[in-house]
Amino acid sequence: MTNRLSLIIISLYLFVVSIQANSHLVEPDDKTEIRKITLMLEWFVNPNHGPIIVAQQKGFFRKEGLEVKIQEPTDPALPPKLVATGDVDLAVYYQPGLTQGVDKGLSVAWAGTLIDHVLDGIMVLDNGLIKSLANLKGKKIGVSFNGAESAKLDTMFKPYGFSAKNITMINVGWNLSSPLMSGQVDAVMGVFRNFELNVLKSHGSKGSIFCFEENGIPPYDQLIFIANSKKHDKAVIRSFLRSIEDGIKYIVNNPEESWKVFVNHNPKQLDNKLNKSAWIDTVPYFAKSPAFRNNDRYERYAQFLYEHALIKKRLKADDLMVSFF
Repeated sequence: MTNRLSLIIISLYLFVVSIQANSHLVEPDDKTEIRKITLMLEWFVNPNHGPIIVAQQKGFFRKEGLEVKIQEPTDPALPPKLVATGDVDLAVYYQPGLTQGVDKGLSVAWAGTLIDHVLDGIMVLDNGLIKSLANLKGKKIGVSFNGAESAKLDTMFKPYGFSAKNITMINVGWNLSSPLMSGQVDAVMGVFRNFELNVLKSHGSKGSIFCFEENGIPPYDQLIFIANSKKHDKAVIRSFLRSIEDGIKYIVNNPEESWKVFVNHNPKQLDNKLNKSAWIDTVPYFAKSPAFRNNDRYERYAQFLYEHALIKKRLKADDLMVSFF
């Protein structure tokens, strides 16, 4: 009996010692110095930000020793300005906007990719008269002006023998779907295909997209992360992008469960049918390698803007992108 009791005590002792010796495997970041950073989104939280929210909710940032404060902008033009002034560490933005900002002297640079596929395009109603780009000659196109509309339209219309001068552009602000459904315009430009097609469906309509990247416009990253080009922490950026990659992997491998994780961030704002439909359509577009630096893509798009006099300088990848290795 005494021997048996001794064996039990020894076994329990060894078990406790084993747990203590391996406790770092269970909570590897307990003693890691937490680095606090601020990330500003380009818009209010939506499915495009899935990997960010999932990384926050699942503790992927914490695992990398980061505490990330996520902010929504009061003005969509704010993110690059606040990055340039050092008021935020990182921001979500657009490759085209980054390129034009750098050309104007803004101290910002690419620091990772969130969505590496073009989502923009020209949207029309399936039951309308527009069946090809050629049908848009003489028509009205709703836009939310960013300065590159004419260049894009000229490129898309060129094979059909007309240009942006042969259509009427109407500023509809950010309300893109309603003017199309009401007949105020014949098409709308700059829509995100993962969202606006679902907006139409929610109102009983169906639409089609003339994709920019299939009609002469060089492909670009729709959503990227930007940092201050002169002052940034390479180690923090690497840790941040590892967290984002973990978020993307989790979403791709667990689309339904990750949806629940995402909406739990703010159920009242996020848990609705439109977001759920957009979530399903957005998952394939998340960058599988957020840290991959696609020099050719950035130089090709910069060249496109230069050729259309939308930027004054011939920008190279090193002018536009952070090197964080």
